[in-house]
Amino acid sequence: MTAKVEIYTWTTCPFCIRAKNLLLNKGIDFLEYNIDGDEVARNKMAQRANGKRSVPQIFINDDHIGGCDDMYALERQSKLDALLTGNKV
Repeated sequence: MTAKVEIYTWTTCPFCIRAKNLLLNKGIDFLEYNIDGDEVARNKMAQRANGKRSVPQIFINDDHIGGCDDMYALERQSKLDALLTGNKV
């Protein structure tokens, strides 16, 4: 089973690009919400992300995992692949 991955991004955000590249390199499909200048979408993201308004904000199976640095930390801890295959860490 593959996890449902959602990522809120801005087009020119280097952290967003880095996060998406990690997912793409792993062959993971994800749903991207580009929120460039869209305050309504940003507010919706912040509600889901416990008030965080920075991008990217990443969700795996509707669980908020945080931003780019958080996802890379999971990767370094060898925990990301388990999440991406639908397993809990």
